[in-house]
Amino acid sequence: MAVEEMKKKMKGSHEKEETESIEAPSPRCVLEIPVTGSDSDNSSTSSSSSSSSCSPDKSPSPLSTTPPNVSSFHHHGLQWNKMIDTIKKKSVRRFSVIPLLASYELTRKNMRRKQPKLSPSSSETVIDCDQILIAKPSWRNFTYEELVAATDNFNPENMIGEGGHAEVYKGVLPDGETVAIKKLTRHAKEKEERVSDFLSELGIIAHVNHPNAARLRGFSCDRGLHFVLEYAPHGSLASLLFGSEGTLDWKKRYKVALGVADGLSYLHNDCPRRIIHRDIKASNILLSQDYEAQISDFGLAKWLPENWAHHIVYPIEGTFGYLAPEYFMHGIVDEKTDVFAFGVLLL
Repeated sequence: MAVEEMKKKMKGSHEKEETESIEAPSPRCVLEIPVTGSDSDNSSTSSSSSSSSCSPDKSPSPLSTTPPNVSSFHHHGLQWNKMIDTIKKKSVRRFSVIPLLASYELTRKNMRRKQPKLSPSSSETVIDCDQILIAKPSWRNFTYEELVAATDNFNPENMIGEGGHAEVYKGVLPDGETVAIKKLTRHAKEKEERVSDFLSELGIIAHVNHPNAARLRGFSCDRGLHFVLEYAPHGSLASLLFGSEGTLDWKKRYKVALGVADGLSYLHNDCPRRIIHRDIKASNILLSQDYEAQISDFGLAKWLPENWAHHIVYPIEGTFGYLAPEYFMHGIVDEKTDVFAFGVLLL
C-alpha cells in the first residue's frame, strides 16, 4: 500500500509540472497575431531589429488565450500570399478582382460583434447581419492595353507628377472617369524587391477608406506595376504653394491643414490596422475639387502592430527636413514620426 501511494504522489507531481510548463508565459517578446507579408520590413536587418527592439505597450498575460480573430488574419494572409505567388510566377492569367480582403470580412464580423444580444423573450426584432448589404471592394485589375488607351500610350503631355520611384499620368477610362495612373519606375531595385514594394503599398492602400486619403480605383501587374487612383483636379499642395498658379487663401489653407490632421488621425487610430505614412510632405498631399486634402503615396508606409510601441526601421527613407530626430538618428518609427512631419508641413 505504501508503495502504491508513493507512485500516485510521484505521478501527480509529474502531471503538475507538465501543466505549469505549458501555462508558463514565453520569455520572449512575441506578438499574439503573427505579422506576415507586407507587415514585415523588406530588409533582413530591419526585420531583425524590429523583432529585437519592439516595445510592447503591455506585456502578455500568462493565461492569455489566442484572440478570436487570429484565424481570420491568418486566412487573409494566406490569400495575400497566393496573390504574391501568382505575380512572381508570371502567370498569364489575370485575377479580375483582388482576393477577399480583411477590410470587407472584418466589417461584417465587427457588425456581428457589435450587434446587441437580445433575449428570446425580447419584443424587439433581432437584426440579421447577413441581410445587411455591405459593398464589396470594386478595385479592378486593369490590362496594360487599357492603361495605354487611357493615357495615350503614356504620353509625356499627360504626366502630372514624377518622383524618384514613380511617374504619375492623367488618364481617362472608357466610362469617362478621369483617373491618376501611378507607374512604378524603381529600375535600380531587383524585380523581386520591386514586386514586394508594390504588394506592400497595395496591401496598405487597399485597407484605407477615408475622405482625406487617396482612393484606389484599381491596379495592374501587366507589363509593369501600376496603381489606378482617383484623380485630384487641383494636383498636389506643393504645386499650389510653390507653383505659378497663385496662392491659397487662409480659408483654404486652414481646410487643408484640418484635412491632413483628420487623415493622419484615421491612419493612426481608426484604420483596421495602424499605419505610419513616413513621408508626409506638401507634394504627397493632393487636393480634390473642393480643396479637400487627401494623403497619397503610401510607398514608404509601414504597419504598426497593435501591441507595439514603435518600429525600428532600416534603411532610413523619407524627405530630409521632414524626418523626426528619433527616426533620422535611430530608425524609430511611430505615430510621432508623422506628427513631426505634419508640423514641418504647417510651417
